[in-house]
Amino acid sequence: MSRTAEAALVLAATGLAVLGVLLVNLAKGAHLDGQTGLSLLLFVTVFGGLLTGVHRWAPNAVPYLIPLSAILTAVGFVMVYRLDNDLAGRQGWWIALGGGSALLTIYWFHKKGLDSLRSYEWVPLSAALLLIALGVILDPLILPDAATSVEERRHWLATPSFPLAEPARLLLVVFLAAYLADRHTSLATGGLIIGRFSLPAPRSLITIVLAAAAALGLLVYQHDLAASLLVFALFPIMFYMATNRPVYLAAGFGLYALGMAGAILIDSSLRGSLLLWIRPWDTSAEVGNQIVQGLFAMAAGGASGVGPGLGEPYLVPAAATSHVFAVVAEELGLAGSVVVLAAYVLLVATGFGIAIRTRDLFHKLLAAGLSLLLGLQTILLVAGIVRLLPPSALNAPFMSYGGAATIGAFALLSVVTRLSHEEGA
Repeated sequence: MSRTAEAALVLAATGLAVLGVLLVNLAKGAHLDGQTGLSLLLFVTVFGGLLTGVHRWAPNAVPYLIPLSAILTAVGFVMVYRLDNDLAGRQGWWIALGGGSALLTIYWFHKKGLDSLRSYEWVPLSAALLLIALGVILDPLILPDAATSVEERRHWLATPSFPLAEPARLLLVVFLAAYLADRHTSLATGGLIIGRFSLPAPRSLITIVLAAAAALGLLVYQHDLAASLLVFALFPIMFYMATNRPVYLAAGFGLYALGMAGAILIDSSLRGSLLLWIRPWDTSAEVGNQIVQGLFAMAAGGASGVGPGLGEPYLVPAAATSHVFAVVAEELGLAGSVVVLAAYVLLVATGFGIAIRTRDLFHKLLAAGLSLLLGLQTILLVAGIVRLLPPSALNAPFMSYGGAATIGAFALLSVVTRLSHEEGA
């Protein structure tokens, strides 16, 4: 795709945001107002600035990343505007901040190079653990006394007011890419030979064991299976990508499954959360309301949707964050949902394509890990909404409201963009 086509797609995404805001206003009985113009200014400034920065500081980057992220951001912005005008105003600032930080990140790596991340592999891990610890410590201090239920704690760690979860996951991917790039040979060849089977050395599994323990602790604390699985799955899958040894997948997920079974047997509240997922209709007027209302919203959308501004997405709890896909399904229908999922698939596929064509192992693992993070987060989020998995407090990258989701998504975009430039992928 040429740079002209790239710019045309970004302009199309801008038009999508402006048209969506206008249709929502018309559905509410309003007319063309200042918000329409502000939406135009926001997307032209943010994504136009990103295009300019990429063309100057990462001219060899693949031209698909920014248009796809612009389309997802536009759809998400319209859905948030549909729910709450004031919320959309704040989301506009988050988008501007995310775009600005992405531009600065691309410029920084233009000067320093991405290999600067590899030089301090334990710093990202320490920072990620610090963010997780801060979340646990500050949780009871920031939340009011009445807001101490498991459900509220689970959602607070992913809310935009204190962005901890998103940067912690990104930092874990950076650590794993550097760690595995330096040790992939010993991890792939060292081990125990038992008959025809070659098992990894026990010390090689220590990192995965610690990751499983941390993820299970997160599961018990938050009662969020998807968030716990997302944190853990990065470790065995990236070990497998670095070594090509399926034993890491089998050992890792087997260990996690055993730990999860034990946690369910011990923790009665966790069993209650899983029963709520299986039988939400029994408590549809209380704690099961989120699951039920999300299903009603998707059913109301049908094939083509009720139209922007014509649905009732405000009935769905957390509609602007973890359940924004349910709003898309109601207002844009199955057709709009497929378009959104296709944009995510293309974005993830582009990231993995960069990883396949990359020569440097650290860059390869970093591109694959970030793409894996984006893909897993989207899959687990959508699976929770359609009841394939328990619902979670995960955010939809580029679409959900808030600083954590928005800045994290733009940070991921900037690193993958710079990766594709440095490797000429």
